[in-house]
Amino acid sequence: MTPVLLAAVTGAAILHAGWNAVLRGGSDRLWSMTLMMVAVALVTAPASLVLPWPNAASWPYVIASALIHAGYNLSLVRTYRTGDLGQTYPISRGSSPVLVALGAMVFAHEAVTLLSGLGIALVSGGIVSLAFQGRHLRTGTLPAALTTGVLIGAYTVVDGIGVRLAGDSLAYANAMFLLWSLTMPPLFLAMRGRPPAYTRAETAMALAGGLVSILAYGIVIGAMQFGAMGVVSALRETSVVYAAIIGRVFLKEQLTIARIASCLAIAAGAACLTA
Repeated sequence: MTPVLLAAVTGAAILHAGWNAVLRGGSDRLWSMTLMMVAVALVTAPASLVLPWPNAASWPYVIASALIHAGYNLSLVRTYRTGDLGQTYPISRGSSPVLVALGAMVFAHEAVTLLSGLGIALVSGGIVSLAFQGRHLRTGTLPAALTTGVLIGAYTVVDGIGVRLAGDSLAYANAMFLLWSLTMPPLFLAMRGRPPAYTRAETAMALAGGLVSILAYGIVIGAMQFGAMGVVSALRETSVVYAAIIGRVFLKEQLTIARIASCLAIAAGAACLTA
């Protein structure tokens, strides 16, 4: 992976940790997610008037990704509602790089070298190990977390293939984001009917989180046009490390020896992927 791609995906990982922190902090996560999608629509709808449309061959992937992302939205909200975030987040994020690497091998015929395979294993293993530290794992939280991980893997592989057929990564990303954003308001209305009372600050934070999410995943889509999907996915999921750093610096959360060891395993895996 080139230094430019490495820096871009690393930046995307930091941004990803940031918008997930916004979602976790919302008093009504379903409404926060809906507001995020409103922000995405407000950006991508005008952009679609000036950007080119992706090649016709990529449109089945655009549509499939938007639908998978809609399911991911609901699964992510459910994941954060049903379990300890310190367990469910690492499980869902840690399981996806392996799934992406396998999906890329099967559907895109991408080869996984010994070093990159080791890197993906270290990143995924380090992330998942964070879920088993200092707490009893409740089996009831696993279905939502694993479902989220599967959906992350699915939309990543779909987008990895789609962007290579699109002819323009920005056009592909904008079209997918636009369709994705339009799915959430009808889903919220069907499930809730009426939005909750949100302060201006909560609304602004959720809208800002949506803008950050565009940038974070847009970078990943662009990177997958040139880099292996499994490698890009694993590097993106190092966001868990940045989330731990954010928690320590800004939220005064404890960094135990075991947690540091997991983060070092993730960092070692990232080093293998960039070698």
